Amino acid sequence: MISYNTEGTRMPKIKKRETSAWIKQVAAAHGKKVGSVGYMFVSDSNILEVNRAYLDHDYYTDIITFDYTEGNTINGDIVISTDTVKSNALQLGKDYDEELYRVIIHGILHLCGIDDKGPGEREIMEAAENEALRTRPLP
Repeated sequence: MISYNTEGTRMPKIKKRETSAWIKQVAAAHGKKVGSVGYMFVSDSNILEVNRAYLDHDYYTDIITFDYTEGNTINGDIVISTDTVKSNALQLGKDYDEELYRVIIHGILHLCGIDDKGPGEREIMEAAENEALRTRPLP
């Protein structure tokens, strides 16, 4: 089951049913099944609070993924700051919706086992994001 909630911000204009089907399709392409995935769309102040409380980081970010995956079934909580997604889209000259879907699938790719912190990993993540975005639902 995939759930979508908000705290401190409005719900993004995404088609939940189509987005959930897309997420399941991307997970399946990586040999995974979706168990329980919860999205929480928040403001910058909310994500900063989460970052401080759970990761001991004192900065804003677009996404934090909590991974509870067991075997081939992905489970997790994904916290997304719509404020940071908007500012990143502007900074990168990208469409907000495209950047939002990139971040939505970024969390799923983390749950599928793709990292982006080590040498060469960022390129692997970006390639996986780009492949997934080719089939994303339009808002």
